[in-house]
Amino acid sequence: MEQKSDVIEVKKSIAYYAIHGITLYRLISAPVLLLLASQNLLVWFRWLMALSFFTDAIDGPLSRKYNVTSVFGARLDSVADDATVFMSMVALWIINPEFVLTHWIPLAIVFSLFGLQTLVAWVAYKRVTSFHTNMAKMAAVAQAIFFILIFFRIEPIEFSFYTAVILTSVQLVEEIILVLVLPQWKANVKGLYWVLSNRA
Repeated sequence: MEQKSDVIEVKKSIAYYAIHGITLYRLISAPVLLLLASQNLLVWFRWLMALSFFTDAIDGPLSRKYNVTSVFGARLDSVADDATVFMSMVALWIINPEFVLTHWIPLAIVFSLFGLQTLVAWVAYKRVTSFHTNMAKMAAVAQAIFFILIFFRIEPIEFSFYTAVILTSVQLVEEIILVLVLPQWKANVKGLYWVLSNRA
C-alpha cells in the first residue's frame, strides 16, 4: 500500500514539474517572440506564437486532471498569460501598425479596463489577481483565435477582433467587481455569479 502511495506521489511530482514547465515556457517565450517579430522572422514567429497559445489552452486542464493546482501555479499562469497577450499586442504594432491605428478606440478601452483592474487589485491585495474565471477562459480563447487569425492572415479578422474585445472587456469589468466583493486575494474563482450565490 505504501509502495503504491509512493508511485502516486512520484507521478504527481512529475506532472507538477511538467505542467509548470509548460507554463514557464510561455513566459520565457514572450521576449523571444517579440525579438522574432522585430526581426521580421514571421514564419518562426507565427508558429511559436501559436504554440504559446496552445500551451495556454492545455496547462489549466492538465493541472486539474492531475490535481496539481496551486497558488503558485495560478499566479505563474496569470503572469504568463499577460506576457503572451502583451507580446502579441506589441508584435501586432510592429507587424501591422495600420490595424492598431484603425482600431485604437476599442484597444484603448480594453487597456484602460486592464489598467483599472490591475490598480484596484494592487490597492486591495498588493498583487495582481489570479481569478481564472470562466469568462476569463472564454476571453483567452477569443484572444488566441484573433491573434492567430490576424498573424496568419485568415478571415474573419474583424469579427474575431470585436469578439475578443467584448469578451475581454466583460471579463475585466467582472474582475474589478470581484476585487471589490472579495476582501481577501483568492485564486481560481469561477465568476461573480458563483461568489454571490455562495453568499446568499
